[in-house]
Amino acid sequence: MLALAAERGLPLTFRGAGCSYGDAAFHPEGLILDLQRLRRILAWDPQTGVIDVEPGVTVRDLWRFALGDGWWPPVVSGTMEPTLGGCLAMNIHGKNNWQRGTLGEHCLELDLLLPSGELRTVSPSVPGDPDGDLFHAVIGSFGQLGLITRARLQLKKVASGLVAVRAEPVANLGAMLAAMDEAKDEYEYLVGWIDAFPGGIFSGRAVGRGQIHYARHLEADEDPQPHRTLALEAQDLPETFFGVLPKSILWRLMKPFTHRPGMRLINAAKFRAAATVQRGKLYHQSLAGYSFLLDYVPGWKRAYLPGGLIQHQSFVPREAAEGVFRQQLALCRKRGLPPFLAVLKRHRPDPFLLSHGVDGFSLALDFPVTGRNRTRLWALVRDLSVLVVEAGGRFYPAKDAAIPGDLYQATLPEGALARFRELKETLDPDGVLTSALARRWLGAPDP
Repeated sequence: MLALAAERGLPLTFRGAGCSYGDAAFHPEGLILDLQRLRRILAWDPQTGVIDVEPGVTVRDLWRFALGDGWWPPVVSGTMEPTLGGCLAMNIHGKNNWQRGTLGEHCLELDLLLPSGELRTVSPSVPGDPDGDLFHAVIGSFGQLGLITRARLQLKKVASGLVAVRAEPVANLGAMLAAMDEAKDEYEYLVGWIDAFPGGIFSGRAVGRGQIHYARHLEADEDPQPHRTLALEAQDLPETFFGVLPKSILWRLMKPFTHRPGMRLINAAKFRAAATVQRGKLYHQSLAGYSFLLDYVPGWKRAYLPGGLIQHQSFVPREAAEGVFRQQLALCRKRGLPPFLAVLKRHRPDPFLLSHGVDGFSLALDFPVTGRNRTRLWALVRDLSVLVVEAGGRFYPAKDAAIPGDLYQATLPEGALARFRELKETLDPDGVLTSALARRWLGAPDP
């Protein structure tokens, strides 16, 4: 396919499972290389937890293969459907970013197929080593330097298939940021949900009320039957809702609520439940059940049809996070475009060239797209992004469909873009590898 693209002068875009929220896996005028059939486990050491995989192996494939031996992926996305090649191309993070970093930090080695046809093995070696520099440039480069054909990953040892979870309501945004910052070293997983709707059907409340989920792995002496909780049947998500309704139809039940009054009601009810029924209660949940919330409702994105949804995720240094996020939420209210979902996470920096990591927080906002709001929504995303740039923040390629390239480039560390373009010119001088995202963010030329 690489030779065909070069021969015909066509751009080539790599596609995994297509789980990115934006335009990373397509190009309107080029070839798309679907990698989902490259799905073999190539090597496995159950003693050390080191595994070699092809790029089409999914997060689901990985955990189901390794969990019986007591290993779990150190970093997972909110859905188990992405391919690991795509996860490394985007350098995904999870609910435990402060504790574990990004997935790329757990990659020991990878094979990279260059547009020339050369296959090169690279690893995170001594700083300054050319292969080490290439390794840190490839991960997080959204497929613009070569095709990952094999990745070697270090998995995480777990003593149980359960995590201990505690949910706490939080009155406002400032309190949520402070609580998550205080708890970041104590808990493996931290994630906050924010009710971003103005006002509410219940009594008055401060801007940014919400809920924090704290979670940690169970230790060996806390699970009396680890052989059962580590079994796959204990991890499978239920196929029915309340044991009655097939989950395959749940998105149809969600659809009547995918408008502002419906989502305002859902957000208010969620906070009320957090403040009453769930408050302070410690409960156990399966690893898969806790990690892959998006998979509880198969096809949930269909509820947003026909226009779909986009997400804007801001990564902002800790000192500026509260101010920026307050301005963003206020701007959404002012424009009449409240996000239907708002999620907060704690982050840390990482060593990759096109990194989205900061010592701070991210706020992910989900917006429905309609024919009437599209122009206003894209304008809103630009204005939200300006606030991030001014605060020294970053953006994440897997979660964007609308950020202009000039704003993305303004967030990169000094010299990072020049170094990336130097590598691109060396490894892909004809500009064969590109995508709609690359054209938008990097101005990548078509061949």
